[in-house]
Order: sequence, then C-alpha cells, then structure tokens
Amino acid sequence: MQFLDILGRTRNLRLTAEQMHVTQPAATKILMDIEEILEARLFDRLSRGMRPNELGQFTLRYASAALDGQRRFVEKFNALKQGGHGHLTVGAITGSAAHLLIAAVEEIQRQRPLLVIKILEQSSDQLIAWLSKRKIDLMIGRFTDDAQRAQFHYERLSAEPLHVTGGPHHPLRGATDLTLSELAHWPWILYPGSTAVRKVSDDLFGGAGLSLTAGVVETPSFLFALELMNTTHMLSLQSAALIQKYVDRGLLSRIPVELPDHMPSYGLITRLGEPPTPSAQAFIEVLREMAEPAPTPSMA
Repeated sequence: MQFLDILGRTRNLRLTAEQMHVTQPAATKILMDIEEILEARLFDRLSRGMRPNELGQFTLRYASAALDGQRRFVEKFNALKQGGHGHLTVGAITGSAAHLLIAAVEEIQRQRPLLVIKILEQSSDQLIAWLSKRKIDLMIGRFTDDAQRAQFHYERLSAEPLHVTGGPHHPLRGATDLTLSELAHWPWILYPGSTAVRKVSDDLFGGAGLSLTAGVVETPSFLFALELMNTTHMLSLQSAALIQKYVDRGLLSRIPVELPDHMPSYGLITRLGEPPTPSAQAFIEVLREMAEPAPTPSMA
C-alpha cells in the first residue's frame, strides 16, 4: 500500500525507489508482483514517468484511503493509551451545578488528560435548544417544558437549595422573623421568566398572593446581579452553593427568611435514543459518581 501510494504521487519508479529505500530494479519487481497478483496492469509506462490507468486510479484511491485509516488507527490507539483524546462540549446552568461540574471536569481530566472539554454556561431553556441542534453533547440543567421529555432523557443529579440574598450591608441582614410580605416591598433582581429559578420566585410570591412593589431588574447574569446587590439594597433568589464563597468573603449576605421546600433539582440531560460518544459516556459516569444520590428523577 505504501509503495502504491508513493508511486501514485511521484509517477516515477526511481523516485519511488528512493523514498522506499530500495533499488530501482526492486521497485520495478514490486510493481510487477502487484500487477501479477491483481491480474491487471495498473500503470501505462511512458518515456517520462508512469501514468495510472482506470484500474490503477481505483487501486491508488484504495491504497491512499487504507493508509489514512491505518494512520488514524495508530494515532487514536496511542492517544487512548495516553489518556484519551477528542472533544466534548457540555452545557451547564449557573449555580450548584457549577460545583459538580468543576469536580467532574477535574476528574475526567485526570482520567483522560488529552480530552478537550468546552463548557457553555446558560439557562436551561437555551441549553435545551443547543442540545436539540447538536451544539452541545450533553447538558446539566432542567426541563423547562413537559413536552421535552419526548425528545430528551433526564437523570436527576442533585437538589439545589435557594436563598434570598442581599449585599453585605443590606438592612435585612440581621433581621428576625422575616416574612415574604415584608420582602415584597424591597426591589428585586430576578432571573428571566423562562428559567426554573424565576418560576420558583414567581410561585413564592404568587402563591402567597403577593406582588413585588418596589421595582424589578431582570437578568440571567449572576455577576451583574452581584454588582447590583453590592451597590443597592436589591434582593435576589440565588443558589446556596453559588453564593456561599461570596458570603464567606463578605461580599454577599443571606437574608434570614424561611422558604417553602419546593426548590428545583437539576440533572443530566441527553438526546433520547442516541448513545453517547465514549468521551461523553466517561464524563457521564464521573457525574453520576459525584452527584448526590436520589431515589427517583424529578422535574425541574
């Protein structure tokens, strides 16, 4: 195959012999043996070089493809021996999932150090759209519509406790016996209406017959919300895991109010009926090992 590939590129037995590190008579003998085995002439001998005929062109294409396949096999085999390779694109929501994701990425990099992982952070509704369009391989998030169960498989990973959050010097920081009614009179930073966290905040106040009366800023950006809470007296409903390090550093504070126990879980979402790639499957197994055990999947 290598001889045919070189001869197909050089169209010259002398150059082919040089690249194969054999004599020209030996190269001529190799070509004659190949043609004898195939019982067909592959090249027309010209005064200056050689020209493949129709059978020769077909044979050269096969030889080139066979060598390319062999090279890819060797490269992939060696890469797998060294810890895997390839690309994996993961979509993830902001919040508790970020902590699980960081731990999972650290572990998969230990197992497959050559794997290139691309992380895209967005709300669940956008991630679902990307998953449907194959822009990501899998996502960590929530269903935003029951109809999505017909297209995607959901596997619960962990619960996501939420806390009312304010700036480090918010007047309600040390308050006691706060009620939702009192919170409704403060300005709020809310996630967009299509997100699960927004649904929770709407249910909290709507279920109590309350509406927010002091103004609302709507944003999907936690960093923007963080800056607003640091410069204003606005409140926000945020993931407990997401805000913990900011609370520990004195950049945010938890507002002490008891919330109803209906906070959303998040999970692993993949395309239904489509087996994951080996890299994706390895990452899924890592996520399962590190996730909080749960008896049954739940709707986010």
